[in-house]
Amino acid sequence: MNTVTRRDFLKLSTAAGLAAATAPLASLAATAAGPFHRAGQPRLRLSLAAYTFRETFPIMRGKPNTKVPAGKAIDMFKFIDYCAAHGCEGTELTSYFFAEETDEYLIKLRRHCFLTGIAVSGTAIGNNFSHPKGPKLDAEIAMTKKWIDRALVLGAPHIRVFAGVTKEIPRAEADKQVIRALEECGDYASKRGIFLGLENHDSIGTADTLIPMIKAVNNPWVGINLDSGNFRTADPYKDFAECVPYSVNVQYKVEIGHGTPAGARPADLKRFTRLLRDGGYRGWVALEYEAKEDPATAVPRLLKEMREMFAG
Repeated sequence: MNTVTRRDFLKLSTAAGLAAATAPLASLAATAAGPFHRAGQPRLRLSLAAYTFRETFPIMRGKPNTKVPAGKAIDMFKFIDYCAAHGCEGTELTSYFFAEETDEYLIKLRRHCFLTGIAVSGTAIGNNFSHPKGPKLDAEIAMTKKWIDRALVLGAPHIRVFAGVTKEIPRAEADKQVIRALEECGDYASKRGIFLGLENHDSIGTADTLIPMIKAVNNPWVGINLDSGNFRTADPYKDFAECVPYSVNVQYKVEIGHGTPAGARPADLKRFTRLLRDGGYRGWVALEYEAKEDPATAVPRLLKEMREMFAG
């Protein structure tokens, strides 16, 4: 008698999912896994994304940042200190600003966080999974796997990833490549205990696109990096609420509506916080500041407001 092992079953399930990739994303999600199940009462933990101070880091994606104002440069260690000084439990260490990508440097950052009393809530990379099958996509997958290994050294439990953009192939075909790349990288991440969070960014501006893609990947280590400011819909709060149960990390922006007919407008962070609680979310919420007000004055005020909201 032929028996099917669990490994064989998963392979068959994946093959079936890929065969269905010619159908709309909603069809791909029809038999996939559901949302994360979290025990206990909602718990929101405050973090700050290094991207907030993108104009003051001397390194940007491995190159010197020549736009840093005189006397205002900070390194990642000073950023960690800033997070601690402003009452954050965690720090989101965006990879773009790392002075080095060596194990020695990552271990120094990890040690500094521990001695400062700060947890590494995650890191973020700027990948693009929307290339057609071939060398470009292979390179993006290899880079993501490299950062999964680096996250393990750094002590970061989560990596923000992108679907990306393309002019080479139709969007529907690109979405299939995104799913396949996430399946491969998700399998690699699962063996190292690292979560991957696909952000509502670039080509993903709605919950109707994002959730079916996550379901299609069908990996318990792959979820949503939920950015409150990136939905391009008439009601971004509705999209946000729908994504909460599938989220492994959350980022707050102080504006919504960019790229929509209504235009940019202030976000209701209290409303977003209620939606997280209503959705049973337990985990990190990082402020990622991008508005026009000087972050030197805006960020301390916003962190204080978030601390009070999360405690209430």
